[in-house]
Amino acid sequence: MSLDSESSPSSTRDWFFPPQSFLHSYPAKSPTYIRRFSETSRISRRYADHQRYRKSSSCISDSHSCSSTSNDAKFARTRRRIDFDRRSDLSLKRSESEFSSKRKLEQSDVSSSAKKVSDTSRLFRSFDSTLKVRWRFLAIAASIFIVIFATLLHENSSLQEQVNGLEARISNLNIKLRACNLFDSGSEDDVRSPDELADFMDKRLKTLALIASLTLLLAPIVILKYIDSKSRSLEHNLEEVSLNKQLLYKVDVFFSVHPYAKPLALLIATLLLIMLGGLALFGVTDDSLVDCLWLSWTYVADSGNHANSEGIGPRLVSVSVSFGGMLIFAMMLGLVSDSISERFDSLRKGRSEVVEQNHTLILGWSDKLGSLLNQISIANESLGGGTVVVMAERDKEEMELDIAKMEFDFKGTSVICRTGSPLILADLKKVSVSKARAIVVIAEDGNADQSDARALRTVLSLTGVKEGLRGHIVVELSDLDNELLVKLVGGELVETVVAHDVIGRLMIQCARQPGLAQIWEDILGFENCEFYIKRWPQLNGMQFEDVLISFPDAIPCGIKVASRGGKIVLNPEDSYVLQEGDEVLVIAEDDDTYAPAALPTVWRGSLPKDFIVPKSAERILLCGWRRDMEDMIMVLDAFLAPGSELWMFNDVPENEREKKLVDGGLDISRLENISLVDREGNAVIRRHLESLPLESFDSILILADESVEDSAIQADSRSLATLLLIRDIQAKRMPVRGAKTVAYRGSVSQGSWIGEMQQASDKSVIISEILDPRTKNLLSMSKISDYVLSNELVSMALAMVAEDRQINDVLEELFAEEGNELHIRQADLYLREGEELSFYEVLLRARQRREIVIGYRSAHAERAVINPPAKHERRKWHLGDVFVVIAEKE
Repeated sequence: MSLDSESSPSSTRDWFFPPQSFLHSYPAKSPTYIRRFSETSRISRRYADHQRYRKSSSCISDSHSCSSTSNDAKFARTRRRIDFDRRSDLSLKRSESEFSSKRKLEQSDVSSSAKKVSDTSRLFRSFDSTLKVRWRFLAIAASIFIVIFATLLHENSSLQEQVNGLEARISNLNIKLRACNLFDSGSEDDVRSPDELADFMDKRLKTLALIASLTLLLAPIVILKYIDSKSRSLEHNLEEVSLNKQLLYKVDVFFSVHPYAKPLALLIATLLLIMLGGLALFGVTDDSLVDCLWLSWTYVADSGNHANSEGIGPRLVSVSVSFGGMLIFAMMLGLVSDSISERFDSLRKGRSEVVEQNHTLILGWSDKLGSLLNQISIANESLGGGTVVVMAERDKEEMELDIAKMEFDFKGTSVICRTGSPLILADLKKVSVSKARAIVVIAEDGNADQSDARALRTVLSLTGVKEGLRGHIVVELSDLDNELLVKLVGGELVETVVAHDVIGRLMIQCARQPGLAQIWEDILGFENCEFYIKRWPQLNGMQFEDVLISFPDAIPCGIKVASRGGKIVLNPEDSYVLQEGDEVLVIAEDDDTYAPAALPTVWRGSLPKDFIVPKSAERILLCGWRRDMEDMIMVLDAFLAPGSELWMFNDVPENEREKKLVDGGLDISRLENISLVDREGNAVIRRHLESLPLESFDSILILADESVEDSAIQADSRSLATLLLIRDIQAKRMPVRGAKTVAYRGSVSQGSWIGEMQQASDKSVIISEILDPRTKNLLSMSKISDYVLSNELVSMALAMVAEDRQINDVLEELFAEEGNELHIRQADLYLREGEELSFYEVLLRARQRREIVIGYRSAHAERAVINPPAKHERRKWHLGDVFVVIAEKE
């Protein structure tokens, strides 16, 4: 046993554990080392079995046999040891031969990898020769980095598993060897423990990670230097573009085309910095790779975290990562700041999207916008307010400032301004055009043909919206000749309002019937009474004569006939019977303020005298020149009696007037009732006006001249100056009357100039076209002229059509040359002096002349009352009163 105990440890050290040089000659991850270790394990197990067999056999034999066979056993053990050594040497030689073959294979792999490197370099050279550099550099670099990082993680995990397995096997072997007393106290110093093996592998892995991080950090610098050197070598060739310039151009295009390129590049840079810093920290510290990656992120997120680093290597890496983190967060802060600034700038300039439904959309900008917004706000007041979106090619801040200067009370309606062009579908989508309840296209100030052409293109853009339109389109046109083309393009979606022609015809009506302008203001605006259309099933089967007196708070004036495709018939026959589906057109204060009631008992009575239209030749003066002058002449020729004269006084040369009228479609030779008299001059120069027989004209129309109609203030100033000059000249030419006391603005003056002008106004009627609503205050206080607020009336008409497109048919008939229109009638046509009648009785008497009375004006009142209350109550009338009726044109 002493021999065994002495020889066993030494022999075990000889053949079981390899020497230190052998361990260091094989890498920890070499398969040859693992195979060698397995063979030694098998040999150790065989030797342990032999020892147990020898001990058991020696215990059974007697003392003599044990002593006699001791030498044989020693000899056999020695021979066995020699055999084991021989087998160990054979296995060692076999392992060395396998290792040499493995080295050859590795060398062949190295040569193949070198060959691949040479192929890659040739590929880069060919790629550089074609000068078609794309983003493959970044993709290749990122791929290489990802592959290396994934390889490191895989090797780390696989080697860790192998180390754990080896540690478990070595622990089992040590237990068995200790049980057989194969180790002595000094043998543990020569054996490498599992912890040492794990430390050895971990150090190799950390070194590899550090080398990989440095390689990946230096690779872009080397590539950029290579590209820069190639670019410099190609500078002499002017036809070829350098690789550096192409790369910069591709980067510039990428950041310009893709909106999220900057955040994406910043994110990639952050991830690369974290990964490189984590690999570097893994190489210089004892922490695991996961902990190093987390530590690298803390250095990037907070540069102060590196203060706790100890050692030169960790401090150097932590400072580098922290410096990169400061740069990245500085760029991130700049990116966030730019994004917030762009967002606020977009809001300030009106480029953000409007998320609204059932709103009114106004496209364009003009002087009519203020009145239009005011009327829409009044219409939405009963609903608690609404939303109006205005889009024009102006700065949002300027639009909001101009709207604030209007000083209108929008009564809960929100006005949202956006900058954009109605000709661009993207801008139309930005204001939710497909969800708008109504779209109003305003005519721009300036040339009529250009304005209508732009309106036509706007309608084309609106019809091209892919989502379709929920609401209808209301288009303001400047010339009647362009109406047919716009309706042809827009189809059933479009309603047109020809502003210029409407105002021209309205001025003619007001010149023939003073006070009519104020009535139109009350009917068109939403402040008083306006037109409404609604269906009342309880009125089916009732005649229109009875329908007239069925509404205590409204005045029926037409029927929307369902059997005729929804055509609106103004002033129908009394015998017309309402059918199922018919709707009643009324004048009321609001759509929810009226309803039919029980029929009252009304006495019809008889008319006091026959109605005879007095027609006599008139003399009318037109001061100024309008674009629709030919249309006004044709309307006047239809209204006036034969032998009438139309004087035209403006600064247009006489030889050009006829050409303009003919180009507008007027045939002067076909005029039947009027004759044209041309006078050239300036309407604001007194001596030019004094050359005219101003005291002999029945009506004078002061038009907003075409040369100054773009500026409302200038046009109104010119009209006001012309009015004052004409009234002063008329007063001077009138026969001198006795001194007359004139009440003016609460004071009494004897023979003042206002009094003289008011005396002149009793003889002739002057109608002034006013563009700015603020100018009407001067005229209303002086009472020396009637006026037509052209811009405001057009805005009212646009607002009414925007709220209900059916009203456009009613307005077109009232302003047309044929059909029904508003008239002002004297009271003696319907009643006698001092007669007491209710409004219902006057209404039924007017039906004997096929007229509908909608209101009245007392003799001493300044304004008419439309849709009067208490229609069943009787009152005493005077012959100086007048009634407002809807009747056919005379």
